[in-house]
Amino acid sequence: MSRLAGITVMPEYIQTEGVEGLLDNIERRTRATAVATSPYVMAPASRGEGSREPPIDAGAGSVRLLDRPLWGRRELFVRTAPSFAPEMGRYAGLRYQPPPPNGLTASEGRLVDDFVASAKRRGLKVYLQIQAAIPPGYRVQFGGPQDDDAPRMPDRRIPPRRVDKNGSLASPHILAYGAALLADLAIAYPQVDGFRVDWPEYPPYTLDDWFLDFSAPAMAVARDLGIDEEPLWYDAQTLKENLHRGAASLIPTVLTHPAMCTLGRLKTHLVSNLLARYRRALDEAGAADKELVPNAFPHPWSLLSGFDCAQAAPHVSSISIKLYTMHWPMMLRFAAEAVKGAEDEAARNLAQLLDLVDGKPPPTLAAWRYPEPDEPHPVGLAAQKRKIAAARQAAGATPINALAHSYGPPQDFRRRLQAAWDASGGRVWINRYGYLSDAKLDVIGDVTSQ
Repeated sequence: MSRLAGITVMPEYIQTEGVEGLLDNIERRTRATAVATSPYVMAPASRGEGSREPPIDAGAGSVRLLDRPLWGRRELFVRTAPSFAPEMGRYAGLRYQPPPPNGLTASEGRLVDDFVASAKRRGLKVYLQIQAAIPPGYRVQFGGPQDDDAPRMPDRRIPPRRVDKNGSLASPHILAYGAALLADLAIAYPQVDGFRVDWPEYPPYTLDDWFLDFSAPAMAVARDLGIDEEPLWYDAQTLKENLHRGAASLIPTVLTHPAMCTLGRLKTHLVSNLLARYRRALDEAGAADKELVPNAFPHPWSLLSGFDCAQAAPHVSSISIKLYTMHWPMMLRFAAEAVKGAEDEAARNLAQLLDLVDGKPPPTLAAWRYPEPDEPHPVGLAAQKRKIAAARQAAGATPINALAHSYGPPQDFRRRLQAAWDASGGRVWINRYGYLSDAKLDVIGDVTSQ
């Protein structure tokens, strides 16, 4: 299996550091074989306008600061515009439409083309990353579905606290827009090697997220699969209510609960259908040579998100498994806090259920929180390796990439990257350049030269 050392470089760094200077730095310090970016450009905004960079992750990530400043700042508010002019005919009649190009597109958009061209000249593979189910799809913090395309809990409400803004994977409007966007980008950026689609699943950030999707589109698919909606609704709602009322003893068996297994079957079908639809869209646009690479949650979160590596494999070129280890304690905390009156027991049970530690879990919830920029991530290295091993076993001949995150202190990053490199057999993506100080870039060179 070929070696892969890829770095995700968001367009704002192409803008602030320059195409050639940025790529020179990557080449000099790392042994990168690939880069990824996204089809937008950015500009600073007034505080409270646009979105915070870096992302705030439902409030828990407010401690995050950039390692590489943007426009002289380590945190700021930003606005974006597409880096290209969409071919509007592809979106005719669709509920979701791409944002029109504007002055920022005209002044800065060409830099993404220049970045792609320069990286290709240097022998790097180049990918564009989009959001699988968040129209307009260019960047996670901007956009989202209309309410009737949003995923729903058993009581038919939209979860009140969401980190992601994914629409229902059953919505024909979400699927149609995503397919049109991929086809459009394949024509607009013919030099790229492929497309990374982020969150082609139901991201299980909170306990409420575990119980998606009871939206009308999803229930229509459930009926087609022979799933009886009423018993599923009752059993899922009962389990959810019991957990919220403090039944922490249910956590060890929650993944094998009949309602969760049935929901998992539905979600897995929806994920596979989305990937097949997106693969077909590229093929029909004359881009059969372009890779389709999903970014997905690791096992056992994948049982809740619906991403089954074995069922995804026929539709994709490779699969990137996220080792976003600063999120894992946040996700555990979100879930444990929802188990009212039994938070500490819930935290212990969740740490074991989700396979986050290599030994005995901490006794209380207090141990689990979003790490500060200079704090090691409180998860086991062997646990991370186990997650990649599980994905490789499930995916068969389809390559698995470990998607490591560069947030955190350099030595902790080195340990986590080494674990990812070893477990994947030398296939890693690193997200993202904004957290890669020059010292961390040197770490990438050291680890991936082995």
